[in-house]
Amino acid sequence: MKNILTIACMALLMTATSCKAQDNIQLPKPSMDNKVTLMHALQNRHSTRDYADKQVPDNVLSTVLWAACGINRPSEEKITAPSAINTQDIQVYVVRKDGAYLYKPEDNSLQKVSNKDLRSAVAGRQSFAADAPVSLVLVSNHNKFPQQMPNEAEIRMGVVDAGYVSENICLACSALGLNTVPRMTMDSETLKKELNLDDNYDFVLNSQIGYPKN
Repeated sequence: MKNILTIACMALLMTATSCKAQDNIQLPKPSMDNKVTLMHALQNRHSTRDYADKQVPDNVLSTVLWAACGINRPSEEKITAPSAINTQDIQVYVVRKDGAYLYKPEDNSLQKVSNKDLRSAVAGRQSFAADAPVSLVLVSNHNKFPQQMPNEAEIRMGVVDAGYVSENICLACSALGLNTVPRMTMDSETLKKELNLDDNYDFVLNSQIGYPKN
């Protein structure tokens, strides 16, 4: 009887570990082969508020996320976006129909943090945003700043750092033929609760991503 209980417990543990692993997504390597030049990406950059009913595949999402704030100098652990005193305070949350994920630049992966479809909370008062297959939410983690830094300075630096990441997203989408729009509107309190974050996390910007309608 004792052996049966031991085997059952081990099976439950293995199942829980397997489910947890399935919640996390190892993204493909970002593509570095895009033929669109920086100048053409700038020329074509524009905000668009409608999206085709088509999913953004993980290989394309991986490239956008890496452009946003992925690690481009592994030996120094530094990222594509500038960051005040190299705090790297901006965390990018990927919100889709299948749940919400935290982007992990260190291994280019997604860590699942919610099973709920939170796109309506990201949309807030602007309902069109809920129709996009992907929303990227930029959150400034104030825990990354020095303890002696005034709160006003943390807020300013977080807003500036989010702006850098947001522009990287815009340019990556332009180069990849994706529609996007950067926004400030969102239901921050609902998102904070659902993503299990406290008041040290400031919800700054979000961007919707999707393919153009034909």
